[in-house]
Amino acid sequence: QVRLVESGGGLVQAGGSLRLSCAASGSIFSIGAMGWYRQAPGKQRELVATITSSGTTNYADAVNDRFTISRDNAKNTVYLQMNSLKPEDTAVYYCNAAITTGWGRRYEYDNWGQGTQVTVSS
Repeated sequence: QVRLVESGGGLVQAGGSLRLSCAASGSIFSIGAMGWYRQAPGKQRELVATITSSGTTNYADAVNDRFTISRDNAKNTVYLQMNSLKPEDTAVYYCNAAITTGWGRRYEYDNWGQGTQVTVSS
């Protein structure tokens, strides 16, 4: 059983910053790509940023140059540093991770945290 737990959300004024964390725990042999997604009210869940196990990153155009994704492989944790926040960044943010539980087993991609609310006031 694998568990992802996010933290760090909250209420911030436009132009402010927040740092999200997501820690993976449980029967983990190896973690591949990790990422952050978000879902605003009435909208579909969308990609925010991803990072591979070797550190290669990818960002949605809407957050490029404002958000930074990073990870600590020793702690099985992924972070999202969010700067210059805008009201349109308001959403529930979810982390995702590709995890395998044993040697030779395939990576499972359907691992999600419970979500953390980020609200940016204008």
